[in-house]
Amino acid sequence: MDRRKFIRKAGWASVGVATGATLSAPAIAQSMPKVSWRCTSSFPKALDTIFGAADTMADYVRESTDGNFDIQTFAAGEIVPGLQAADAVSAGTVECCHTASYYFWGKDPTYALATAVPFMFNDRQMNAWLYYGGGNDLLNEFYATQNLFGLAAGNTGAQMGGWYRKEINTVDDLKGLKMRIGGFAGKVMEKLGLVPQQIAGGDIYPALEKGTIDAAEWVGPYDDEKLGFYKVAKYYYYPGFWEGGPTLHTLINLSKWNELPKHYQAALRSACEAANCDMMASYDHKNPGAVKRLVAGGAQLRPFSQEILSACFDAANSTYAEISASNPGFKKVFDSQVEFRKDAYLWAQISEYTFDTFMMIQQRAGKL
Repeated sequence: MDRRKFIRKAGWASVGVATGATLSAPAIAQSMPKVSWRCTSSFPKALDTIFGAADTMADYVRESTDGNFDIQTFAAGEIVPGLQAADAVSAGTVECCHTASYYFWGKDPTYALATAVPFMFNDRQMNAWLYYGGGNDLLNEFYATQNLFGLAAGNTGAQMGGWYRKEINTVDDLKGLKMRIGGFAGKVMEKLGLVPQQIAGGDIYPALEKGTIDAAEWVGPYDDEKLGFYKVAKYYYYPGFWEGGPTLHTLINLSKWNELPKHYQAALRSACEAANCDMMASYDHKNPGAVKRLVAGGAQLRPFSQEILSACFDAANSTYAEISASNPGFKKVFDSQVEFRKDAYLWAQISEYTFDTFMMIQQRAGKL
């Protein structure tokens, strides 16, 4: 059975059974008002998985309300540029956007904690903190100061470490390197001499091709293949330690959120949770084939050395301490994440790590 039809039929059929005998047509109309919103994405439509999460969210909302709550999605640049999405929502230009919150860390570093910061969570840990560790409440306490309300709506999983024109063997190789690197991670990498560049997804390839930048990170194999980075920079590094479990958000104008009927809020909240799950599953399905195609096309996979990872870890902790000392809002959210991280990785060592490691050994031995 089609999952969306099931949700629509099951949800609203139950309402009909419970209320059909007592609600007149005008009463039903009042409970299901017509609401039309616009959602601007920070991503181009060509990146079907990351842009597609907004469509997934909007489809669920539309279908679970019999079309009465309609959210129309727009690609980056159709209404506002991708890196201005949150500003447009806060100002009321559009009702909501689908974006990576860390794009706006320059306004306040706390934005970055909603997406990903170096050496923090993988996708499952991020969801656990958001939904059960108080993360959503803490973030929305911050978002309210920006006239926003946020709902997690997508995750890419651990990302790759980017494409480089030359091999990166030591920390010294990072010095002077002009790299497109998203969000807060660039501030950390500056401590090691890297020169971060904030460039929207659709503009990365020409910058890399022309030599305006020396390296670029985006998401992972599936999206990177679409953007063609392997044609202009052959060294493909991993892991993307600055984005272990980056979360996308639907950011909503706070007044518009508060105006929604409670059952429309519930429909939107559920739709965003569905999109959050759907995006991760989609990437896990698409990335394995994409990385094999990239290697066949000439990409050279390289792991970051332990020296580089350790230096970046220390740089990240130094950066967190500096910001926490002057930004109590950042410190409140960050401290919550750090506390949650301790036990999350303790449990992962016992459960996921041991199982995954054994299965990876079997894969390398050709037994799978």
